Amino acid sequence: MPSQNETIAVAMSGGVDSSAVAALLRAQGHTLIGLTLQLWNQRRLAGHEGMPEAVQGRCCSIDDVYDARRVSEQLDIPYYLVNQQDRFEAEVVKPFVSEYLAGRTPIPCTLCNNHLKFDQLLITARQIGADRIATGHYARNHFDASRGRWILSRPEDKSKDQTYFLFGLTQEQLSRTLFPLGEMQKPAVRVMASEAGLNVATKPDSQEICFIPGGDYSTFLKAYLDEQGEKLPDSSGELVTTTGEVIGRHNGIHSFTVGQRKGLGLTSANPLYVLNIHPDSNQVTVGADEDLMSRDLRADRVNWISVSGLAPGETLRVQIKIRHRHEPAWATLSSDGGDQASATFDTPQRAITPGQSAVFYQGDEVVGGGWIY
Repeated sequence: MPSQNETIAVAMSGGVDSSAVAALLRAQGHTLIGLTLQLWNQRRLAGHEGMPEAVQGRCCSIDDVYDARRVSEQLDIPYYLVNQQDRFEAEVVKPFVSEYLAGRTPIPCTLCNNHLKFDQLLITARQIGADRIATGHYARNHFDASRGRWILSRPEDKSKDQTYFLFGLTQEQLSRTLFPLGEMQKPAVRVMASEAGLNVATKPDSQEICFIPGGDYSTFLKAYLDEQGEKLPDSSGELVTTTGEVIGRHNGIHSFTVGQRKGLGLTSANPLYVLNIHPDSNQVTVGADEDLMSRDLRADRVNWISVSGLAPGETLRVQIKIRHRHEPAWATLSSDGGDQASATFDTPQRAITPGQSAVFYQGDEVVGGGWIY
């Protein structure tokens, strides 16, 4: 726990979790500053090129900023709104667009955490005299003196585990970050917020990506590129079977993700799924559900947390999560040199998808993680 003479910057999203963190730390007597990063103008593409007019239910909205400011006023702590829209667009939105156009399936929330939120929060915290930041993420961290490393671990409430999105945190970032909700269950957090008199105690959790309402990636791509004065690249091509037989055509690889079944425009006696996307030829390979099963995974841009890395030829037994809701599966992990790693699962896993994260666990500890390619 931080000492009482430290100043803590609380990342205020306007939701119940970060608000409860602020109330908890305030009750403990800490000196706090509330910080909100303004990342995206929710009205920017509303109604454009088929984008919905409504903006409710997304994180980082104007309503969330209002709620964060109001909670800060209730708790009598200073509050700052930091405009990071340009950086968010450069480091999250544009890479997201590029990845999707290249036939991969990126995770913008992980990109945001890894490349913007924690980095910028710590920069701003230093500028305003704060020693650490605290967030409402459900995760745990501690310093292991025997290994000389900060360790990131899954929280007490496994149903709210957010470590999958935090694998990119550095040792420096972990050393200066507090996760006060790591030992709590979500229902208890709401009770704590209610007892503190916070109006957000019953506020629903945000479900949508802040810049993609309804999860309609294809519509967002068209609207965003049109706004930029660019046309959606022509990536139309062939739908082929695993034997190379052409059985149809598609309008663009950006409309597909590995494991997808709907929207293929094919009639078949048995269900067909997207198996592979080939951006070099614009071909999309389709096949049976069992064809999605694989034991092999490769990841790059690996960030190691509980270990400093793997030597060439060294292997490590881990459980790997390949999607947020995926049950971690046992695998043997090895280094491919540099920031690349390979893994072989004990049993085949469904739809190992390029662009998604692969996070490595030993028990509750996050060993590290990288991006599937």
